[in-house]
Amino acid sequence: MTTAIVEPRVIRDQFARQENPPQREYYIDHLRTVLTMQVIVFHCAITYGSVGGWFYFEVKHSEALSSQILSLFVLTSQAYFMGFFFLLAGYFTPPSLERKGYARFIADRLLRLGLPLLAFCIFLGPLTIAMAQTAQGRDFWQTMLSVWKGMYFVNGPLWFTQALLMFSVAYCVYRWLTRTPLNQARRDSSSVPRSVWWLASAVVVGAVAVLFRVRYPVGKNALGLQIGFFSSYIFLFAVGVAAWRHDWLRQLTWARARWWILSLPFLWVLMPIHLSLDRTPDTWSAVSFAKGMPWAAIFWAVWEPFVAWGFIAAFLLAFRKYTNVKTPMWLWLDRRAYAAYIIHPVLLVGAALLLRSWAALPMIKWACTGSIAVAACWLVADPLVRVPGLRRIL
Repeated sequence: MTTAIVEPRVIRDQFARQENPPQREYYIDHLRTVLTMQVIVFHCAITYGSVGGWFYFEVKHSEALSSQILSLFVLTSQAYFMGFFFLLAGYFTPPSLERKGYARFIADRLLRLGLPLLAFCIFLGPLTIAMAQTAQGRDFWQTMLSVWKGMYFVNGPLWFTQALLMFSVAYCVYRWLTRTPLNQARRDSSSVPRSVWWLASAVVVGAVAVLFRVRYPVGKNALGLQIGFFSSYIFLFAVGVAAWRHDWLRQLTWARARWWILSLPFLWVLMPIHLSLDRTPDTWSAVSFAKGMPWAAIFWAVWEPFVAWGFIAAFLLAFRKYTNVKTPMWLWLDRRAYAAYIIHPVLLVGAALLLRSWAALPMIKWACTGSIAVAACWLVADPLVRVPGLRRIL
């Protein structure tokens, strides 16, 4: 389970053709920055005992309390933050396409999404693997050469840019087939869908997730993508597209989302209760469909969208109300978030290896290593975004 990020830049002039453009949506950039930090501590949790896939494992998943707590954090995060990124990516896809046109839009996507993916597959991915394998006593350079010679497709967290590139092309095909002139597209203010539609979509997305995971259990890749999670990713990308067209993010209110937000504690607690009652000895096997169709796996697939809708609505409302401001600190963090995401596997694994000999409890090491890795990612990203050739990509 990995995550990813959309463009972390300050939002461009997506409202250029409107007579009365709405307030600048700085809070969305801030959201993506905070979610990027969550990506890093998410992978750090897997390093120290959570369920999930990652480059380096210092503590194996077990029935220990720390392992179970970290697993709950990972399972909860996985329920919403990947889909959240796709929703935000979908939100800015229509204005970008309409402003640039098909050719320039695809060229920009290839530059900003395709090149980082290629760089990770060729260099950063093998580098991270080689670093992680030194903990097993394997030679660094031999591992690098082995990965290169084997021509392994190591997309790591950059699977998101791969998927987003595919979604972007699919959206272009959709717009071309519907024959809507790009220069005539307009926004309207259709109301945010009622709660009954939220409920119906959660049921459908959960049911489709079950079907996907029967064929592609969690942990099984196809083209480097975990198809088992894609029912929510596809749906939320489409919601993002519709949200821009109908101005839903500005219109979202507490009254419309309150039942989903208020139900979050009750929905969330079902997961630890269910896992405690499940008799499968390994949590990951229980929720991954790796061994047939266990009840826990079906429960997780259906539980995810119900939790996701509440978390996404809560974050949107809170960030819009409290963080929709432009400050030097936010601007500095936002501008470096995409670069931080791309390089975070190398720096997180490096930080974990540096602290490997430290005899501390897994939870303490998770907090310390995660904090160090987050800080390191932004500090290293800072000079990268200043390089003229990289500035346009990052």
